[in-house]
Amino acid sequence: MCTDGPGPQRGSRAGNAGQDEAGAVHGEDVRGHSGLAGVGGWLIVFCLLLLFWQPISLGLVASSVLDALPVRGAPLAVLLLVRLLVASLGISAGLALLGRRAYAPALAKASLIASAATDTFVYSTSVFPSNRLPGETPFVLAASFAYYTVWFMYLIRSTRVRNTFRQA
Repeated sequence: MCTDGPGPQRGSRAGNAGQDEAGAVHGEDVRGHSGLAGVGGWLIVFCLLLLFWQPISLGLVASSVLDALPVRGAPLAVLLLVRLLVASLGISAGLALLGRRAYAPALAKASLIASAATDTFVYSTSVFPSNRLPGETPFVLAASFAYYTVWFMYLIRSTRVRNTFRQA
């Protein structure tokens, strides 16, 4: 590119305030912390999963096992109630994250741990009806564990989470 005068060239990111040459957004958030901050990026994806995907998937699964409730009895009813409570914990964590509450990351971690424990119980016992083939359960458990571990590590290591929820 040739430069004929002052100012940023077409296609250059150097003239955009708050961005470096690689296009990463930097700057200061409303609390005065430098770096990525605010509810955006992967954090908004996580919030949407907590607020929408978890309740929708619970509703679909619960509606499919209601027919088994008279046969399976109280253990299935209790497990459905526990899953409902875990989903409500996830919804409250998602709302707290969106509201930038100081306790939100801890609540989200608790939600992930409760969801992982519930999934482990559901997948490893016969209380909850399933259509899994024999030998498929270890793979389902591994995938579930990987999902929750990735999001848990994100909450621990993310610069955005650290900057957004740092106590002032």
